[in-house]
Amino acid sequence: MRPSLGIFKVGTVSGQRAIVRIFEIHYSLKKQVLTSRFVLIRGKYPFGDYISYANFSFTLKEVKHLWKKNDCVGKFGRHLIMRVDDFEKPSETNVLCGNWKKWKQPIIWFKGTTDAVAMQFFLKNIHVQMRKSASALFGNTEVLRSRPNVIGELLRVMISPSPDVQNAVNWVIDGGRDPHLAVHMRMLMNRSPRAVNAVLNCIKTTIVGIQQPRVVLVSDTPSLVNDLMPKLHGFTEVLHFEYKKFRGNISGGSVGAAFRARDWGPAPRWVAFVDFFLASRATHAVITGAQRRVGTTYAQLIAALAASYQLDQDHGGPANFSFISSFQNNLLRAGLQNQVGWGHVWNRLAGQLSCHSQPNQCALTPVLPPGWWDGLWQSPIPRDIRRMEAYGVKLTGFGTIDENRLRGYCKAKKAITRTIPICVRFKCS
Repeated sequence: MRPSLGIFKVGTVSGQRAIVRIFEIHYSLKKQVLTSRFVLIRGKYPFGDYISYANFSFTLKEVKHLWKKNDCVGKFGRHLIMRVDDFEKPSETNVLCGNWKKWKQPIIWFKGTTDAVAMQFFLKNIHVQMRKSASALFGNTEVLRSRPNVIGELLRVMISPSPDVQNAVNWVIDGGRDPHLAVHMRMLMNRSPRAVNAVLNCIKTTIVGIQQPRVVLVSDTPSLVNDLMPKLHGFTEVLHFEYKKFRGNISGGSVGAAFRARDWGPAPRWVAFVDFFLASRATHAVITGAQRRVGTTYAQLIAALAASYQLDQDHGGPANFSFISSFQNNLLRAGLQNQVGWGHVWNRLAGQLSCHSQPNQCALTPVLPPGWWDGLWQSPIPRDIRRMEAYGVKLTGFGTIDENRLRGYCKAKKAITRTIPICVRFKCS
């Protein structure tokens, strides 16, 4: 191991939100690209019963072993130190003010990066090197459809279904073709006829020209799947993972905590991984609908991974693949102002420029959600204007920022460096 090795750390494995943990892995991969570091996973590989990981990642235990085996301290005087930058503490984070390329610590933990926003803060970093690297990674922030599918491409090389999960996916597909469409409905145990009618319209619009379309249905609400399936029979072949009928060997089959059932559905946690990898096999489009907020983290990741599988090598982009948001009209009475959430796909269009009282929509959706408000019709909600103030960013109601003020903020900001010793001298913690 060379003593100049740099690594980014993924957070410890805990909590109930399984797919958010995938986001942490993915954003560590992005940081790897930005600063030429490898990926480090602390503890065991998250959800290793359901996900297989690429062999270019390391656990902290493995790195400590290699550090000691190669005597990096004795031969090179290189102590294994981890630098911690906490995105969720605006007064301490260096995401906008620091030149991370010059940091000397072998491991950097960018803590609290569990959505599509934190890494895109580097686009406004005051250092030219950092902005150039971020722009090369994220593309043109003003044209959403032209931006690269960074999420999907990194997920495609980083993770794959475990053999048991792959067997479950194959069981659903049953030797047939991959599905053309994947439909994900986040209904929070509600049965909304408006949501059903809106997504039916999107499905019918999307499958025009497809012979014998196959559609995968995924939802946290079993009753909604039961409502949709008969309406799709006759013009589509419907696929759905009925986990109670599956007799494969997948461990961890117990149902999650009862208080989470309304939020994440009654199915065991492992079912979400089967649904995820099944839906990501969609060859034509992923459609996302919801009772309240359309385009969840889960749906974003499905669409991104599915799009990466359809990469057109001749043209350098997904060939005829779309990510589509299905909006019922009652969600649009006040424009997109209720489509909020820091990493939500429609958050950057939820401000004063969003149009009110629109009919049902089948909206083309970026597979890489915007992190700033640089594009046409993008505007911040008041809560985000206040939140950005804490990071030193003066944001107007139309999404522009005062760069001079940001530079002044960074100049006056006290530099904070937090580190954790891993291997110092001849002892590893």
